[in-house]
Amino acid sequence: MTDSHAHLDFPNFDQDREEVIDRAHAAGVQTIINIATDFESCQRVIALAEKNSRMYAVIGVHPHDAKTWEGERSTDRLKKLASHPKVVGIGEIGLDYYRDHSPRDRQKAAFVDQIGVARDLGLPIVIHNRDAFDDIFAILLANRAFEVGGVMHCFSEGVEAAQKTIDLGFHLSVNGIITFKNSRMASVAQAVRLDRMLLETDCPFLAPHPHRGRRNEPAYIAIVAEKMAELRCCPVAEISAVTDANAARLFRLPAGDH
Repeated sequence: MTDSHAHLDFPNFDQDREEVIDRAHAAGVQTIINIATDFESCQRVIALAEKNSRMYAVIGVHPHDAKTWEGERSTDRLKKLASHPKVVGIGEIGLDYYRDHSPRDRQKAAFVDQIGVARDLGLPIVIHNRDAFDDIFAILLANRAFEVGGVMHCFSEGVEAAQKTIDLGFHLSVNGIITFKNSRMASVAQAVRLDRMLLETDCPFLAPHPHRGRRNEPAYIAIVAEKMAELRCCPVAEISAVTDANAARLFRLPAGDH
């Protein structure tokens, strides 16, 4: 299995990071993609990828930190970091209108610039969306982000928006929310094409039931896979194999590293 969206660089794992990685491998998670949120975490996820053969990095500036984005200067800095061979995407980028930690115009500017970096380098993007789907979709379309593709992570919109996203050439990822009661994510996981789905934990956040409210970790991706198999009435092995292949194809992972 592949955990396509983790934050193992976060301080939540400072005391037992290696044990967490060992538990993930024991649970069948062979590949972990760590996602950055700012320039400091860009360097941390690259360092983790350097130390672990089956770890990769996706780098970018989260909409919460878009207020720190400095246009061309930040663009050049991101491009230099993205030249590292273990960097497989640009993210997590997008818009967050729920918390609004950065002004919306700054969020949009940083999002557009980082899509430009992804297109220049031929890398897929990892998209953060919170209460901003219409604006995100319009920006993806206007900036031809479909030319590199990517994934709308922690997909929390409905089935109609899911189909619209897939039709544009993007993937969706699901996580522990799929196990929550009356989850809209569960409805999406039942309805859309499996060849456009990824599994993620978004650890340390959003631990699945029965771990809800505690620290999440990559080993729990198995619970997400089991719930998805239950919803789709198919074997867990099929969910694991197809979503693993989807992640490998999207992020162009070397053969044997997933």
